[in-house]
Amino acid sequence: MKFNRGDIPGMRVTVMGLGLNGGGVESARFFARKGAEVTVTDLRGADVLAPSIEKLEGLPIRYVLERHEFADFENADIVIKNPAVRLDSPYLAKARRIETDMSVFLSLCPGPVLAVTGSKGKSSTVSALHSGLQAVYPGACRGGNITVSPLSFLDGLCREDPVVLELSSWQLGDIKGKGLLKPAVAIITNIFPDHMDRYNNDMKAYVADKKIIYEGQDRTCATLYLYGDRWGKIFAGETPGNPFAFSWTPLPEGVRGAWLENGEGFVRLEKDAPAVHVLPRELQIVGTHQKINLLAAGLALSLFGIDAQLIRERLACFPGVEHRLELCGEKNGVRFYNDSAATIPEALCAAVRSFPGMPLSLIAGGTDKNLHFGVFAELAGIPKNIYLLEGTATLKLQGLLDSLNVPYKGPYSSLEQAFAGASGEAESGGVVVFSPGCTSYGMFLDEFDRGRRFKELVRKISDHSTSL
Repeated sequence: MKFNRGDIPGMRVTVMGLGLNGGGVESARFFARKGAEVTVTDLRGADVLAPSIEKLEGLPIRYVLERHEFADFENADIVIKNPAVRLDSPYLAKARRIETDMSVFLSLCPGPVLAVTGSKGKSSTVSALHSGLQAVYPGACRGGNITVSPLSFLDGLCREDPVVLELSSWQLGDIKGKGLLKPAVAIITNIFPDHMDRYNNDMKAYVADKKIIYEGQDRTCATLYLYGDRWGKIFAGETPGNPFAFSWTPLPEGVRGAWLENGEGFVRLEKDAPAVHVLPRELQIVGTHQKINLLAAGLALSLFGIDAQLIRERLACFPGVEHRLELCGEKNGVRFYNDSAATIPEALCAAVRSFPGMPLSLIAGGTDKNLHFGVFAELAGIPKNIYLLEGTATLKLQGLLDSLNVPYKGPYSSLEQAFAGASGEAESGGVVVFSPGCTSYGMFLDEFDRGRRFKELVRKISDHSTSL
């Protein structure tokens, strides 16, 4: 059932989960400004949530913090839930109607949507895609899991403004069966085990949520999938949209899509069409895994009708995304990279591969989410030094390193201690990379807090520091 603007004035709205990353704030702001009676409820207290509460200062909002009350759900006309809240919550069982900021946005969005999901690479792909679109459509916007609620820009959208949405499996699961999502272009970057604590170690359940990205498509739409990947093959066969591949290597004749060849990217939109150059060899970002994300963005831009030369120009100057192998400073010839968004072992592996031949000091470790570090075994000997942060996942990582006789330092009880060791022992011409490979909870509020704290440590010692 679609949401209607005319229903809002006087509506009783409960926002479940104010959070710190924008979704709860923008939901509360959106409804309060439009005349709804808004209650915000969160299990955390005002001290933790202060940055979000400050952003809503002056709005007529009632706060219920450090607890939930059943009456706030029973009496609400609509409950806006945070994606992190499970649908089997006993409080949500009392709600008459459950929505999210994403479902409200999709009900009201006037223009075309391009959507991106996957286990990793979503934010880089979304940001590169958005950058390319802005060259032709100045009103183009991006939002979603990238910590920008689309409700924050909904009122300023025109019918011709394309919107790029980063969608997590949780966000997709929340809109299942609502008939709201029909992206002109859908991209699935890759699939790795993730959030297995949420999905009870069931990869099929995790992937089922990812598939929702294309379920509303038809043959006027395009679905972009990773060629050669077993999940990608399934997506290509199932999607009701037109499948297009993106590949690490040249595609076979007759396969439509994009590929990397000699460090550059090419696109073929028709089976017999000549290849078109869309991705230059020299880029501002590091890591082959980031190049494949830009290739997917280049393919999506081509399908959306953007000129190839313009695509090359925009992708060549794309600076990357905060917390994704972000160069954030330099000291005595040592470069420091913030890769705090690396929350799974595969992302850690990609970071280690990104600096061939360079002395690498790695800071890793954190909280477990039922993932396994076996994929890191072949790369564990590459870093010159490994510094581990305490955490439940770190115990698994320690076990792997011990079995391989790979030395490490720590576990440290604070990022400051690990950073002091890594920065003090790194040699000129080398890199210090903070790529945890685990989730952040316990020592940090989230991966963004984790990354910002690393960058602050770099800033304090750097000859030169930078931030996106």
